[in-house]
Amino acid sequence: MSGAAPRRPRRLAVLLGRALALVAALWLGGFAWFLVLAARPAPSHAHAQGIVALTGGADRVRTALRLLAAGAARRLLVSGIGGGAGLADLGRRAGFDPAPLAPRVTLGRGAASTFGNAEEAAAWARAKHIRSLILVTAFYHMPRAETEFRRALPDVRLVPWPVRPPGMRRLDGLASWTGARLMGEEYMKFLAAHLGLTALVPGPPPRLVPASLEAGPGSAHAARRG
Repeated sequence: MSGAAPRRPRRLAVLLGRALALVAALWLGGFAWFLVLAARPAPSHAHAQGIVALTGGADRVRTALRLLAAGAARRLLVSGIGGGAGLADLGRRAGFDPAPLAPRVTLGRGAASTFGNAEEAAAWARAKHIRSLILVTAFYHMPRAETEFRRALPDVRLVPWPVRPPGMRRLDGLASWTGARLMGEEYMKFLAAHLGLTALVPGPPPRLVPASLEAGPGSAHAARRG
């Protein structure tokens, strides 16, 4: 009896070690899969009924505005705009004059998270009867954004259009400590979205504002004519 007692802690330690090793292996395997998803390039061309750009970088808005100007879609939603920024401010930061496109742009001012972006896009897509979307966001954010959008818009065809921020366009951006930490943090957020945990904190309701109404009477008149 006395000899069996010391063995129990050892067995528990072995079992715990194996369990931790299995969890680590699963985590690393999932992280590798996440990196593959994030590394997918943007398509050479695409066409859909609408475009959704998730704020968080000027490159995202610039890419979405250029896609809209090129005729990739008829409408654009810029989701997750905070503060008092308007379309002109977004265009200035992106180095793009958005004024001619204002009648076709909607600003989403309610979303405070990726889950909120998806809910905002779903409300916009229903209101505009949109059945296909080009989704524009940073490449590292795309797997999580796709997860949330496919859940909120199960009947809408999604075309992912990942954007690489200037600091991460080269491979050494991912090899740096900052890049590795960013990808690790994003992977954990992706897992939370995949498990549906983000729905536990829904955030504010969608708030959709036509960009032409914020731009002034002239743009509003153009929108009515269009």
